[in-house]
Amino acid sequence: MTADSNGGYYTDGKTLIPLREGAASVVIFKNGRMTVAKWGRDVVMTNQIASVRQNLDLIVDNAKPVPGLTNPNSSKWGKVLGNSFNVWRSALGITKDGALVYVGGPSMSIADLADILIRAGAIEGMELDINVDWVQYSTYMGALNTPINGGNGTSLLASMPGTPSRYFESYWGRDFFTMSLRASETSRTAPTTTTTAQGG
Repeated sequence: MTADSNGGYYTDGKTLIPLREGAASVVIFKNGRMTVAKWGRDVVMTNQIASVRQNLDLIVDNAKPVPGLTNPNSSKWGKVLGNSFNVWRSALGITKDGALVYVGGPSMSIADLADILIRAGAIEGMELDINVDWVQYSTYMGALNTPINGGNGTSLLASMPGTPSRYFESYWGRDFFTMSLRASETSRTAPTTTTTAQGG
């Protein structure tokens, strides 16, 4: 929820919640590129930005875990439910080559989350959702140019407590990201190859 994120939200030319300088930010550009950055240092507002969603502070910076992640009593990176610091957590990172890295799973500390991001090649990384019920990554399959629904979805991990269908339900009020093909990418021509048989 935005009240817990200590960050802002900008999309489609509108600032819905003021952006915070220094916050961990998912930045989506109008050309479709997406990155993870420290707002005001790595990225500043331009007319090429389509959306910015902030959440707390970076947990990985310059390919290293940020200081303070090993403190089990810190609430800087979110409040956990129950008595354990090891809970369901998720994160998003960006590699040097611009590839996105997603991490999500149970029984992880914030330090574990940063470590996995770094092992996967992330140079910048931020936490997404934490605690049971909220961590979910879904993929949806269907014929090109055909609407999909929750029934087309599969969770990244079978143990993820949420269902892929909830993002299609009117009751779902939490924010989430979607990624899909552009219209220009929904038609494709099957590649053809030519082989020549050599006679004996």
